[in-house]
Amino acid sequence: MEEDFKTAGTNRFPKNNFTPSMAFTTATWIVLLTGIICYLIGLYNAEMELNEKGYYLTILLFGLFAVIALQKSVRDKAEGIPVTNIFYGISWFGTIAAIALLVIGLYNADLLLSEKGFYGIAYLMSMYAAVSVQKNMRDSEYEK
Repeated sequence: MEEDFKTAGTNRFPKNNFTPSMAFTTATWIVLLTGIICYLIGLYNAEMELNEKGYYLTILLFGLFAVIALQKSVRDKAEGIPVTNIFYGISWFGTIAAIALLVIGLYNADLLLSEKGFYGIAYLMSMYAAVSVQKNMRDSEYEK
């Protein structure tokens, strides 16, 4: 049974034989950077007040952090690593709140529908890619 686990610091992680390929890892990083850069270029070029730009930037940062925390807590629970219910709940709340804040902000924004769609797609693309990048990094850590 001991050979099924690797020791990393004080935690014990189950061994994973599904290391992501270099192509998949590279693709996820490209998608993450593309989503973030497109979103930021859109914000830079947008004709809106600086405080509005700050709102959308903050939502992006909050959303990226929230989905990474959520992915980690879901994966930890699935692997039998202890996760407190409060952290698990806050991770879900943060993810849902970040998406809701973007939707509410875009709904009320004085933007063209195409601009709203652009921000929504770039945002969701960035969030999904952040989850994939974190998963790939975690899977790669198992093999060390």
